Amino acid sequence: MAETETEPLYCIGCGAQIQTTDPNAAGYTPASALEKGLAAGEVYCQRCFRLRHYNEISDVRLTDDDFLKLLTQIGETDALIVNVIDIFDFSGSIIPGLHRFVGKNPVLLVGNKVDVLPRSVKRSKVRRWLQEQAHAVGLRPLDVLLTSAKNGYELDDLLAAIDKYRAGRDVYVVGVTNVGKSTLINQIIKRTTGTQDLITTSRFPGTTLDKIEIPLDDGRELVDTPGIIHREQMAYYLGPKDLRLVAPQKPIKPKTFQLNSEQTLFLGGLARFDYERGPHTGFTLYLDNNLLVHRTKLSNADDFYERQAGKLLQPPRPNELAKFPPLARIQFTPKVKSDLVFAGLGWITVPAGVTVSGWAPEGVAVTIRPALI
Repeated sequence: MAETETEPLYCIGCGAQIQTTDPNAAGYTPASALEKGLAAGEVYCQRCFRLRHYNEISDVRLTDDDFLKLLTQIGETDALIVNVIDIFDFSGSIIPGLHRFVGKNPVLLVGNKVDVLPRSVKRSKVRRWLQEQAHAVGLRPLDVLLTSAKNGYELDDLLAAIDKYRAGRDVYVVGVTNVGKSTLINQIIKRTTGTQDLITTSRFPGTTLDKIEIPLDDGRELVDTPGIIHREQMAYYLGPKDLRLVAPQKPIKPKTFQLNSEQTLFLGGLARFDYERGPHTGFTLYLDNNLLVHRTKLSNADDFYERQAGKLLQPPRPNELAKFPPLARIQFTPKVKSDLVFAGLGWITVPAGVTVSGWAPEGVAVTIRPALI
């Protein structure tokens, strides 16, 4: 390991301990680059350097045991837990069992990416909905706030809430990968110190590899933690060029399809929606604006997917098709107006009393929930 005379060095982009011996391990940087970094006063590992300057990603991942150890350590501290979730992908951005790990520590729930919701959606309703969803999975947050790490929406309100609820304690910021956690912390650093883009961020899962500790004015710390791997997210089945389709950057423009029973919608080649039984009715889709939707008859759907996956139905791209899992089906007949959710991709609003099926790659969650909009 590379060290100063008194203590180890850590990458200021991802938190990994700097080392100059193993190019395939976290924290690697060539000795020559390390010398330049020390002279400039900022040390990045090679992985962060390439990601920041060339948008290249090296496949360095933490194990499930690493994340379990991290969560256990958080429960043993006396701190405020700031749980960042992706409003666009609530079910795919909840940390499974978080309420069991945080112990007695208070939790502040922060709904990020509020800017991608349609502008007509009332923010007060979104906050209430998030509170209800959190309670349903066992979380009892002190408060729920909405923000946009991308544009700093209501950042001052968030900073005030953190200062209020931490009561002189450390702050741990936790979340699954791709919720915008490190981008949000960069906004906080920029607002409070003027330093820009200190922590490495990207659409790639697992960018932060170890805890990054940022000092607060009172001697306490704001701690950015590695994104928890949530294996039910669609992002883990997409190539780098298509990650933008599961991380919308602009407000979603809902699309409504009028369907008869026994019709199918393909969401690219990533997922499938079957309207099995019910009257002629409309279904509204909330997806990235660039994801193409194709309609066909239910009776032709299997054959259509077999012929067109990787061709007309993209993503997956042709060179990724061999590794793409088969689509698995789950059927629902909701009793009230509901959202059929494809974790990490989007959702379709379904009226009460009809029978529908959602198909997604094996391992990606398909669930039903009370309608958000």
